[in-house]
Amino acid sequence: MSVKRNPAGLEAAKILLDIEAVNFRPEEPYMLTAGWASPVYIDCRKLISFPAERTRMMEMAVETLERDADVDAMDALAGGETAGIPYSAWLAHAMNKSMLYVRKKPKGFGRNAQIEGHMPEGQHVLLVEDLTTDGGSKITFVEALRKAGATVSDVFVVFFYGVFPGALETLDKEGIKMHYLATWQDVLEVAEERQSFSPEAIQGVKDFLADPIAWSKAHGGKGA
Repeated sequence: MSVKRNPAGLEAAKILLDIEAVNFRPEEPYMLTAGWASPVYIDCRKLISFPAERTRMMEMAVETLERDADVDAMDALAGGETAGIPYSAWLAHAMNKSMLYVRKKPKGFGRNAQIEGHMPEGQHVLLVEDLTTDGGSKITFVEALRKAGATVSDVFVVFFYGVFPGALETLDKEGIKMHYLATWQDVLEVAEERQSFSPEAIQGVKDFLADPIAWSKAHGGKGA
């Protein structure tokens, strides 16, 4: 799958490697929530503990959105429960926008709300998450926002795997454009240049990126 790379991707990848958010483990694959087996795992949640790095990441996020999306039309940013909440807060502050968060399902008591915050009918909302693998989980949040009366046309994530089939197509069918900073291609390029991992681990990741579906199936995850 050919994925467009962000001009900020390499700098974002360097930050993620600097804070040790990147893990290469071909010999003991990770099982991702979406069911794929992967030799690589990224923990974007670690960014919350690094003020300088998270500030720079959000600067790049704003630059990306201002370049590739209609930010003037956005009334609010909604963080997906739970990892997207801090990112939406930082971005909303940087962009001087209203902030919301959206639950995976209604909380089941009180107002039984799925959207938290003040969202008048018809607001244009940007969904914010930490990362995406195949795009499936984003649809749940988009549907909740739309059901509550929002217009949603864009999603922003810090990290996009950029290897599993159908991710961009899944969102495109729902009228959603995805914006992101870094992909595994960015991380691999920086990791190889820095020799952040062993040659064997680097090669394992290269094998995965060359054919992620076959690699996943061969290592106990789902295939096509």
